Amino acid sequence: MTMKQEESRLQTAVDTLKDAGVRITPQRHAILEYLIQTLSHPTADEIYKALESKFPNMSVATVYNNLRVFKNAGLVKELTYGDSSSRFDCVTTDHYHVICEKCGKIVDFSYPGLDEVENVAEHVTGFRVNNHRMEVYGTCPDCQNVH
Repeated sequence: MTMKQEESRLQTAVDTLKDAGVRITPQRHAILEYLIQTLSHPTADEIYKALESKFPNMSVATVYNNLRVFKNAGLVKELTYGDSSSRFDCVTTDHYHVICEKCGKIVDFSYPGLDEVENVAEHVTGFRVNNHRMEVYGTCPDCQNVH
């Protein structure tokens, strides 16, 4: 993603929060910017560690509280896999995740052909489907190279 695209996404996210009546504090802005720039699907702890030098008075609780605000505004998805810490994904478009079983790295990929699965599920079951998620598990290139 180019810097211009990141800035555009950040501005859109800030506007969404403002429209929802959320005040944009420097910490909120920094957390949002970090989420948009990183591709690593960070935990709240990782976000805290990345920003603590810039905001020495910020606590992990502040990060969690802001993530909850972002989640409620539809800007962030909380990814929970097994019993590891939740990871947070800045919502852009529908996409899926491939997850390394060794190090826990999560990488996005899209596969538009799967959009049809919701129609099939509705047709077969009679459910009204709202959304779906898919995870693929394996070993990332970094872990494959470790013997």
